Amino acid sequence: MGHIDHGKSTLLDYIRKSNIVEKEVGGITQRISAYEITHTNSAGNTSLITFIDTPGHEAFVAMRDRGARIADIAILVVSAEDGVKPQTLEALRSIKDAGLPYIVAINKIDKEGANVERTKQNLTENEIYIEGYGGDIPAVAISAKTGKGIPELLDMVMLVTELQELKGNSSENATGFVLETERHKTKGISATLIIKNGTVKTGMVVVAGQSLAPIRILENFKGEKIETATFSSPIRIIGFDSAPAVGIAFTTFSNKKEAEAFQEEAAEKAKEAKKPVAQTAEETRYVIPVLIKADQLGSIDAITHEIAKIKHDRVVFKVISTGIGPISENDIKAAITKEHTVIIGFNIDADGAAKGLADRFELKIEIFNIIYKVTEYLEKVASEQAPRIQMEEKTGTAKILKLFSRMKDKQVLGARVEQGVIALDEEVKILRRDTEIGRGRIRELQQMKTKASEVTEGNECGAMIESKIEIAPGDKIECFKVVEK
Repeated sequence: MGHIDHGKSTLLDYIRKSNIVEKEVGGITQRISAYEITHTNSAGNTSLITFIDTPGHEAFVAMRDRGARIADIAILVVSAEDGVKPQTLEALRSIKDAGLPYIVAINKIDKEGANVERTKQNLTENEIYIEGYGGDIPAVAISAKTGKGIPELLDMVMLVTELQELKGNSSENATGFVLETERHKTKGISATLIIKNGTVKTGMVVVAGQSLAPIRILENFKGEKIETATFSSPIRIIGFDSAPAVGIAFTTFSNKKEAEAFQEEAAEKAKEAKKPVAQTAEETRYVIPVLIKADQLGSIDAITHEIAKIKHDRVVFKVISTGIGPISENDIKAAITKEHTVIIGFNIDADGAAKGLADRFELKIEIFNIIYKVTEYLEKVASEQAPRIQMEEKTGTAKILKLFSRMKDKQVLGARVEQGVIALDEEVKILRRDTEIGRGRIRELQQMKTKASEVTEGNECGAMIESKIEIAPGDKIECFKVVEK
């Protein structure tokens, strides 16, 4: 975990001896993923380590929090060039909230501007107390590019594992957490799971919340079919009857009858937990409905997190529907029921029927593959759809010096402009002791007995004002124009 460009993906890339960095859209990891590697230490002992790769972009805080809850150990990556950044501290909060032991990896030591000692001091300044600097947090200097220090980092992971006495029981049925959920066009709903304890085999049944799947297809993180897996392996199970919520616990059963009974119990508990929501004061801002479809539930978390951050004094976004998989005709039908609905797809497309229906009803579908582009688009929508407000903008003030004549609604007055400009045909507020007593309009305007279109500050003038209010010397007139914002 750590800042967006401090080298988390590059580190994982080096460890896995493959290249994910080039595959990431916009150069940032935008989904949570799990990878299992084999590590042999200097003593010749071999261990399996599962890495959960979490996004560094600030929008993906919910995904990072989920990764922190599921993990046993965290690696906080800090650049030896940049030191601690706001996202570093945000990642640290996630780690501490989850109660995780962690290791600091000081990365980019191969860079010309790297300064390990300065970085260690910077860590201390931000209350990250590493070994040798007043604390007990292990720190390892590494280069994710050259691989320097990475064997020592992996050795440290195994040492922390031993010190924390992290153990599991392979003889029990597997339990763990849902890491991510996806919908395939042909395979249906699948979920990536992390086994925290026990063993899973094909033929068993898995229940996650109210979602159930007979385990017919079991895959490892590479997408290869396997027959069995144990803690702490990442696995993918295909064939859920509904999309399990990310971050929830799963349990496996030897037969479907036990699994269904557990599923029913979970549904009943969820029903009991559902309490009526108290009514709140009516929203005074203009509401723009948003429909979101994405490749993964984690992406939806990130988008809704970004939407919640958009602040506008006249507009608020309300997510009316979310789901994984392509945008369908039913999604468009749901959007039609709410005026001005914004339809967003992330890493997916709309099917032909959906596009046809959207065209017919002149609904725009926007597809994205970079998170901050969604934010930019919605900010633009907020600006375009915000209701226009008519505001009165003061242009000038004049003090009434003398009343010359009055005929019905028309009064001829002498005045001196105290501020700004007063102009012919402008509407005016009539003020008495700075309190508005009525309104009128300047029908004629003279300066030095000559007709004028406007009179500026400091000059005296004569004016005919049309108003039902009787204006007296000492009153003020305030000219204004109505503008739309």
